[in-house]
Amino acid sequence: MVPGHEIVGVVEECGPGASRFGVGDRVGIAWLRWTCGRCRFCLRGDENLCLTPRFTGWDDDGGFAEYAVAPQDFAYRLPTRYSDVEAAPLLCAGIIGYRALRRGDVRPGSRLGIYGFGASAHLCAQVALQLGAVVHVMTRSPEAQHLALFLGAHSAQGATEAPPEPLDQAIVFAPVGELVPPALRALDRGGVAVIAGIHLTDIPVLHYEQDLFYERELCSVTANTRRDGEEFLEIAGDLPLTIATASYPLREVSRALQDLAAGAVTGVAVLDLAGAPGEDDQGGAPS
Repeated sequence: MVPGHEIVGVVEECGPGASRFGVGDRVGIAWLRWTCGRCRFCLRGDENLCLTPRFTGWDDDGGFAEYAVAPQDFAYRLPTRYSDVEAAPLLCAGIIGYRALRRGDVRPGSRLGIYGFGASAHLCAQVALQLGAVVHVMTRSPEAQHLALFLGAHSAQGATEAPPEPLDQAIVFAPVGELVPPALRALDRGGVAVIAGIHLTDIPVLHYEQDLFYERELCSVTANTRRDGEEFLEIAGDLPLTIATASYPLREVSRALQDLAAGAVTGVAVLDLAGAPGEDDQGGAPS
């Protein structure tokens, strides 16, 4: 399987009956690439919970390649204000962060805590700030703390440190189960903690009175719907999002993966198939 789940490219050819895009259009291919449309979850509008979904770079070949194929109904038009390298992270990191904001019902005036500050979190924080939320960031990386403050966060501290005020919502982006109890304890009465990652290490034992009492809630995020994608990309087109990327040519994909594994990337690692000098690569920027 060819990996790569956030793809930006230009339409080179349309299959039989495909008319949503034309040759030469710039499009994005996201993590969710197909749902059945018939199961009980699809029929009620929750296609992210489809019983037989397919995902880019997991069930079908992804973007670590010069060419990719995708169903037209699951491709997106992209805001013109962003380059290919900047647009690629919007297609999963951005959409999932937006989904997490929706799950937490973040509103103007909300006090939001973000745990971990990588690819998705740094985009989510900017959207939350534009919504009028007060954003506090908890992350172990000094570089990430600096980025959070630069982007407008009201505070940035260590991953397990308490925020300066009680939270209405907490979103845990870091795949670290040990962060769930401090996130819950940071919530005000009636607050919501959202787990935004696909993977999470084991959550330590929770203590009811300390962690969950006073109607605190804990919920997860599973993929996204196309509605989430369309709404987020419309917002991204209106906002001047700052997208922190580290760009690698395709020939250095192994180094990119090693840097990610070592935690050496602040923001999003993107493979740039168009901008690598001396290469024959053509096309866009799969992330």
